[in-house]
Amino acid sequence: MKNIKKVAAIQDMSGLGRCSLTVIIPVLSAMGIQVCPVPTAVLSAHTGYGEFVMHDLTDFMVPVLEHYKKLKVDFDCIYSGFLASAEQIDHCLEFFRAFPDSLKLVDPVMGDDGRAYATYTKELCDRMSELVAVADIITPNLTEAAILLGEQYPKNAVSLDLIKRWLVRLSEMGAGIVVITSVMLEDGNMATVGYNKADGSFWRLNSKIVPAHYSGTGDMFASVLIGSILKGDDLAVAMNRAGDFTEHSVRVTYRCKKPWTEGLMFEGELGRLFSDRQYNDCVRI
Repeated sequence: MKNIKKVAAIQDMSGLGRCSLTVIIPVLSAMGIQVCPVPTAVLSAHTGYGEFVMHDLTDFMVPVLEHYKKLKVDFDCIYSGFLASAEQIDHCLEFFRAFPDSLKLVDPVMGDDGRAYATYTKELCDRMSELVAVADIITPNLTEAAILLGEQYPKNAVSLDLIKRWLVRLSEMGAGIVVITSVMLEDGNMATVGYNKADGSFWRLNSKIVPAHYSGTGDMFASVLIGSILKGDDLAVAMNRAGDFTEHSVRVTYRCKKPWTEGLMFEGELGRLFSDRQYNDCVRI
């Protein structure tokens, strides 16, 4: 029987609004990867709803890790995302140390559109750099990249040269692969731009602009990206696969005119993830 890859996903679980674990579990499962959720918090609805009920699960994380160590389980990847408190940074670091051979993906979930999320304190944002320092791959959006670098969020379109400098600076914090999403470039294109420190290569993937914004797009992109890499794809193919599925899901949702808070209507599109499509849109720059 084929060996199934295992991912420990340190993320929140929101009831309403497709994001975090409610995106990660079905997407990676469709890619043939087992997800072992380590919930950081349970929310009635994601924070974009404005009003929500949240139960912090910080005290749950330590006994989960101890149980996994007792079972001598191995993970192919540790994938951290939304955190409910600064203390959870310490617990994520403990997970990373406990599984030194696992690929470490940090999606430094902190904010969007130039603002930090309501539950993210300055201490939590400041300490995110500690996770980035031990990650193999990080996938910030432009807002999160600015926070990590201590830069002002760009109010206008940015140059490709600036983004390349930011990618290198972020990689110098620790990660070998850095991918920045949701970048509006000066040439009028919305793009995802990646950097592989191992060979010094930069990659760019343009997206068709849709006049809408949906929750969970970053979770979807990061999940498909890491799923693709775990299946043996290189960075360019992984970016292509992740960008294709995310963009397709955005366009499907936009046609249905659903509120942005409900997230992406991807459930009927999961078959796209195991098709034999050719990906050649990601270009080296």
